[in-house]
Amino acid sequence: MWDTGGFCRRGGQNGGMTMVAVLGAGVMGETLVSGLLRAGRRPDELLLAERRPERAAELNERYGVEVVGNVDAARKADTLVLVVKPQDMGDVLDEVAPHLSPEGLVVSLAAGITTTFIESRLPAGIPVVRVMPNTPALVDEGMSVLSAGAHAGEEHLDEAEALLAAVGQVRRVPESQQDAVTAISGSGPAYLFFVVEAMIEAGVHLGLPRSTSTELVVQTVVGSAKLLRETGTHPTVLREQVTSPGGTTAAAIRELEDHKVRAAFITAMEAARDRSISLAEGMD
Repeated sequence: MWDTGGFCRRGGQNGGMTMVAVLGAGVMGETLVSGLLRAGRRPDELLLAERRPERAAELNERYGVEVVGNVDAARKADTLVLVVKPQDMGDVLDEVAPHLSPEGLVVSLAAGITTTFIESRLPAGIPVVRVMPNTPALVDEGMSVLSAGAHAGEEHLDEAEALLAAVGQVRRVPESQQDAVTAISGSGPAYLFFVVEAMIEAGVHLGLPRSTSTELVVQTVVGSAKLLRETGTHPTVLREQVTSPGGTTAAAIRELEDHKVRAAFITAMEAARDRSISLAEGMD
């Protein structure tokens, strides 16, 4: 994973460790906090911001992390992680901006929101890092992609990378590629779950019990992903290894090609990219 010593770069308020506050205690916010704790962070090095008292009490009991309001989080944190809905980002930034430390770092996990937009709502010079995560972070198999804003240096990217490494793999790209990243890995789990749903239904249609069909499909997906990762073999080669001429797989692949499934996937991901772009345009 990573060494918690990696958080000492900016000389935090907590005995040399930076205090990290996560604004937004939904699924991804809670996932990040739980991952950081599993990776070695202490509860007193983390804050969660949550408005609902019952949810705040639940999170405090579950993780031992102090749960505060947005303003208190901004005042106390060295690193502020924004895990909020894109449409809420403007209001949240207006609320916390006056209370941020000039030495602070802001990390945004909001889809489609540019670093330029965030920087425009913050005091001049505060570094911002944009992140596109995905839901496999729930099981520490996430794919998080980082981009630096105008004032973020290598040390800020290192710090954001260390945070997200607690819940999976991390990669850096220029921000101009983030809309494509959103379409591929950010939304990607939904496409795969869609295919899994279809395969399970096909199994039932072909006479398998639903539980058996589900087990077969899920293990096939897990095993295939592991085969891709561990062998490094191109997916076309792996597909051809399964596809004997004139065989059952060849018959199935022919039907998929006849129905233009490959083209449909490309079109779908173009739509996801375009929606990501429109989210940012809608914030202007």
